[in-house]
Amino acid sequence: MKVIVTKESIENKIYLISGHRVILDRDLARLYGVTTFNLNKAIKRNIERFPKDFMFQLTQKELKFLIFQIGISKEGRGGSRYMPYAFTQEGIAMLSSVLRSKRAIQVNIVIMRTFVRLKQMISLNRELLLKLELLEKKIEKHDEEIQTIFQAIKQLMSPPEKPRRKIGFY
Repeated sequence: MKVIVTKESIENKIYLISGHRVILDRDLARLYGVTTFNLNKAIKRNIERFPKDFMFQLTQKELKFLIFQIGISKEGRGGSRYMPYAFTQEGIAMLSSVLRSKRAIQVNIVIMRTFVRLKQMISLNRELLLKLELLEKKIEKHDEEIQTIFQAIKQLMSPPEKPRRKIGFY
């Protein structure tokens, strides 16, 4: 099968917005080989398939954040005239029931594999972080124990104090 898009090109289009990993409508339209207008028109014809946890429209604040972070064009400079839609993994999966071209099917498969791979990487990073924290705690405990051992050795190495003779009457 001929590769239409790569996982790496999709990873670059996944953004974290309001705690969700999403792909914007304009990026999806490019991947599917359709215009953003036609993509959104197909979605609006099937809007009942896209609840708010599948797709949401960006707020002005979220759009400004994207403009700042990744350089999306501002309105009047080639950018969109409306607030873009963001699609979660579930929303993208639902797109496969709306867009039925062969290209859309192949692109959806690659997108789903990319999301799964990202989740696996995040899970692996969490495991590594937990192991690192446990190791740090062990080292801290060992550091305290080693300090105690050094103090004991120093005490053993220093000559014992000779008892002083008492002066005066008893």
